[in-house]
Amino acid sequence: MSRVERPDRGSPTTTLIGVLVVVFLFQRLLEVFGGSPVALALAWPIADRPWTLLTSVFVHRRVFHLVPNALALFVIGLVLERRTEPWRFYAFFLVVGAVAGAMEVTVAQALGRRVAVLGASGAVFGLFGYLLAGNPFTDAVADRISVDPRVAILVVIGVALAITWLTRGERVALIAHFTGIVLGLLAGRAHVLRSSESGASSISADRRRP
Repeated sequence: MSRVERPDRGSPTTTLIGVLVVVFLFQRLLEVFGGSPVALALAWPIADRPWTLLTSVFVHRRVFHLVPNALALFVIGLVLERRTEPWRFYAFFLVVGAVAGAMEVTVAQALGRRVAVLGASGAVFGLFGYLLAGNPFTDAVADRISVDPRVAILVVIGVALAITWLTRGERVALIAHFTGIVLGLLAGRAHVLRSSESGASSISADRRRP
């Protein structure tokens, strides 16, 4: 990952955390008037309420559900946002969060269970996976070691399974966590968050190198 110098447009990480807090306060207001945050959660069939693919990423059950996700987003996000553009960061967060949630409810449905998924953990795990796979140290190791693509896939799955197992617990969306980690690891190796400016700079540097 290379650092990107960009105009100060605010931090996408703190913006997302702000949105999480605002949505959480809105949930509490809904409850005062007899509403339920479950209305914003993702459930099967997804096609009945497709907008919940996005709203579910920002909804949290209780403050002890919100705080760990917000803290993890803060720590990981501040590192990654310096190496990308805001729109790429937002898009990655939303897409990974939506896909992770969709996988959770789809697998649950296939197993004969009905669940409602909410929370940013799938997206946060995606950012964590990206940080693991897309950093300079990992790049250096990958450049020095020739690995069969099938072995690389097994490594990705193994790492994702290990991290998912470590986060297991009651009412934890393990499939969403696993999906987020896998997507993040794959995206990190592909450097999908690398900005156009950093890519152009790298090409120019390569051309100047004797």
